[in-house]
Amino acid sequence: MLRNRRERGEGRLGCLFGVILLLLAALIAYKMIPVKVKAADLRDAIQDEAKSAGQKTDKEILAAILQRAQILELPVTEEQVRIDRAANSIKIDVDYTVPVEFPGYTHQWHFRTRTDNPIF
Repeated sequence: MLRNRRERGEGRLGCLFGVILLLLAALIAYKMIPVKVKAADLRDAIQDEAKSAGQKTDKEILAAILQRAQILELPVTEEQVRIDRAANSIKIDVDYTVPVEFPGYTHQWHFRTRTDNPIF
């Protein structure tokens, strides 16, 4: 009994479509994962600065955050960092956008890191 090629699973179009999807997913991961890792590193640095806020001034904290963002090549400016210090707590809010470029499209990835720590 003869069967169609499709019934035997020999369709080439489905394989091509799958390979294209796999390559597209790899491109997205290649572009997005490093940005996410850098943003997580900056978030950790912000939390560390908030934990040591009792030993530093707001200007020192701001300088440390901006320096870390520069090292990580993240577009964070002084206007995007807000530091609010109360009698026994500190709040740091950093709001920035990272452009991620793809062929024919630039995605604006927005990050917002907020931390609220007690000051010892």
